[in-house]
Amino acid sequence: MSDSARESARGARHRRTRADYERGLYDYHDPTAGVGGAAPTRSALTLRLWLAGFGLVFCTVAAVVCFRAELVAFGVVLVVLAVIAAVDLMWVAHRKRRGEPG
Repeated sequence: MSDSARESARGARHRRTRADYERGLYDYHDPTAGVGGAAPTRSALTLRLWLAGFGLVFCTVAAVVCFRAELVAFGVVLVVLAVIAAVDLMWVAHRKRRGEPG
């Protein structure tokens, strides 16, 4: 049984390892590879982690400043953005801990 057939037989329930991500996931390919296609790319998870962290800190501080200046509507918008940044930060950290490259 070939590796690709074995991979498809395992299905989505298979828990992926760091080696799986380094080798490349099944059925993920570049149709122009080898014929002048783009070089393989890597996920920018570390950059996304830093940007989410910066967004969380910035939005939190800006929300506090807005609430102190009695700009409640802007403060609420910034709190919502801070929550979104916190969720994104946790998700990216989970993906990096799981072993995805980037």
